[in-house]
Amino acid sequence: MSRIGKKPIEIPAGVEVKLDNGVITVKGPKGTLTQAISPRITVSIEGNIITFTRASDVKTDRSLHGLSRSLVANMIEGVSKGFKKELEVNGVGYRVQKQGKKLVLNLGYSHQVFIDDTDDVTTEVKGNVVTVLGIDKQKVGQFAAELREKRPPEPYKGKGIKYVGEFIRRKEGKAGKGK
Repeated sequence: MSRIGKKPIEIPAGVEVKLDNGVITVKGPKGTLTQAISPRITVSIEGNIITFTRASDVKTDRSLHGLSRSLVANMIEGVSKGFKKELEVNGVGYRVQKQGKKLVLNLGYSHQVFIDDTDDVTTEVKGNVVTVLGIDKQKVGQFAAELREKRPPEPYKGKGIKYVGEFIRRKEGKAGKGK
């Protein structure tokens, strides 16, 4: 029983949803997103409510039911509000700055690391915090994960790139010389 799939989605004001041959297009103030929906899932748009029903109770249909609903709900939230992830750069000498559409990272390597903003994802820098912004939840999360991968936080001093609010499990350093 998919609880998520059964939940209807309310379309907010300023967002337009179109269904055409199994492809949903969501248009809002921040942009436009499209997503193909499985033919096993039936989508109905009545007024400002979207509902999803599945063809049968087979396991794949049950999983597609909740997935389809979640994808469309994220599209609607993305074109109306947008998504953001915040990453924090910690460490002595670790710096991040923005040069045009490039992110320049000094992460303790012998060279600087450059990351370009994509068409879908933009970045902002304030101090040691990088904010990743976009309308597609998957692309924002993927970009943030790739940015974090450049220097993941280490467990001894916590140096590296971490999500704001992320807890880093700390390890104890070497034990001193015993008596």
